[in-house]
Amino acid sequence: MLSCLICKSPIPHYLEDRRLCAKHARQQNLSFLSEQLKEKDFASASSSVFVGRYNYPNVNVGILAPPISDEHTWMLDAPDVWSKQNVPISRIVSFRSSLLNNRFSAHILDPRKSSKFLSLSQELSMVEKPTDIEIHLEEKPHFTMNFSDTALPFGPATKLKEIEVTQNPSVNQRIEKIVYDTDLKATEGLTTLYEKGISEHSLSKVLSVGNLGLKKDRKLVPTRYAITAVDDTLGKHLLNEIKDNEKTGYLAHFGSYLGNYYLILFFPEIWSYELFEMYTPSFRGDNYSTDAESFQGRTTYAENTAGGYYTVRLAIAEKLSRLHRQSSVLALRFITDEYEVPLGVWVTREAARKALEEKPIEFGSKELMLEYSKKIALKKFHCDLSTIFDRSFILKNVLHQKKLFQF
Repeated sequence: MLSCLICKSPIPHYLEDRRLCAKHARQQNLSFLSEQLKEKDFASASSSVFVGRYNYPNVNVGILAPPISDEHTWMLDAPDVWSKQNVPISRIVSFRSSLLNNRFSAHILDPRKSSKFLSLSQELSMVEKPTDIEIHLEEKPHFTMNFSDTALPFGPATKLKEIEVTQNPSVNQRIEKIVYDTDLKATEGLTTLYEKGISEHSLSKVLSVGNLGLKKDRKLVPTRYAITAVDDTLGKHLLNEIKDNEKTGYLAHFGSYLGNYYLILFFPEIWSYELFEMYTPSFRGDNYSTDAESFQGRTTYAENTAGGYYTVRLAIAEKLSRLHRQSSVLALRFITDEYEVPLGVWVTREAARKALEEKPIEFGSKELMLEYSKKIALKKFHCDLSTIFDRSFILKNVLHQKKLFQF
């Protein structure tokens, strides 16, 4: 097995293109950037924004930009491309540590007045490729990195003094049309853009800077909340369509991305959904997180599995929509040591999608599918699923709930 050139920690064989672990890739990149950025002023390019949640309703809004930009700058903020190309964690960490969070303070209702900095942030949230800018900071940044279970990580936070756009932004016309429609509700704007092929990542940026909704309702939304709001809205939109469809058979999908493995089981029942998450190295049968919903849906936030609940539900709803079917779905997430650092809930969305892209195994009965599930969990992760299956809301209905035709 390959090992990190610095700390000698093992690097899995399927990431053999890597030379450093995520920790040392981050340190190396931050050191390089610190050497390059000697001044408080620099030319760059940006297409990404970030809205913080601390000190709400007075929040920090950041224009994310690297101190050095080139024709590959767009790759610093392209999670959908990373997933398609199976970009490893160390490279993603290097990408994101390059982004300075050049921030300013704003009240959440500022979109109704729209200051100069905020107007620029709103415009950058709509661009199709990075826009050339010149940034002037209050002081030279201290190079650190911020990680989150919800949002993508980024490099050091800096206080923005002045910013100038040095080229005409290439605005996405589909997004711009919806943004300028101030009589359209935010949910309608999100679903319309999604159906036109705009990614969830782009939608969360547009929503977070107050670019969507009725004019009187527009406000800044912290990025972590905007991400979940987008996943929740799109998932509900698709579920409203699939709940009238015929049912699937007994199907099992298995796949992974960045050390997050999903086993997703479909049962031929009306829509319901349950997610279990477990950290496999320390899993002992009862240390897991779970949330669920019935056909009627949830009325409260999924506190235990948080944003990951909505990302996986969206991936499942997309699959069922393509199949023109509905199902009761039990999703199992196995988090392994391969997932070295948190990169945001986009990882769970993409990992679930990758699992659902794999050809399913079809079973003749629920008993056979559950037996298969226990064997694969035990073989790959040394996990005994007996306790989880005993406590599963989905399985209690599937195995024990009597149907009308049985009376």
